[in-house]
Amino acid sequence: MRILQPAEWSKPRGFSHGVVVEGPGRWVVLAGQTGSDETGSYAPDMAAQVATALNRIIKLLAEASAGPEHIVRLTWYLTSRSEYETAGAGIGAAWKETLARNFPPSTLLFVGGLVDERAKVEIEVTAFVPSA
Repeated sequence: MRILQPAEWSKPRGFSHGVVVEGPGRWVVLAGQTGSDETGSYAPDMAAQVATALNRIIKLLAEASAGPEHIVRLTWYLTSRSEYETAGAGIGAAWKETLARNFPPSTLLFVGGLVDERAKVEIEVTAFVPSA
């Protein structure tokens, strides 16, 4: 995977503008993951829900023999801009713990709500695992 970064553009923080994936391999596409735990409970704050969603993503990728380094796209759906801005440090810590230094192309959208009204975040993932 090669990150697309025109020399004259400033480097984005926390994501990349695009990637090129070449060669044989397999695609892994995950449904949107929310911040609910195994019992269906949600933490009250956005940072904790993001941490749970990212951990769910890592677990699902492992089921496909993949890891965060294989993620080629993230789409985030968030229910509150102000909560997102307040939760920045906690979200950054959750990212560092799960995705480390991987910054795939990402799109963030603020929406009026998610199907489960307790959910504050839902994250979709596309990954590509090159053939060995």
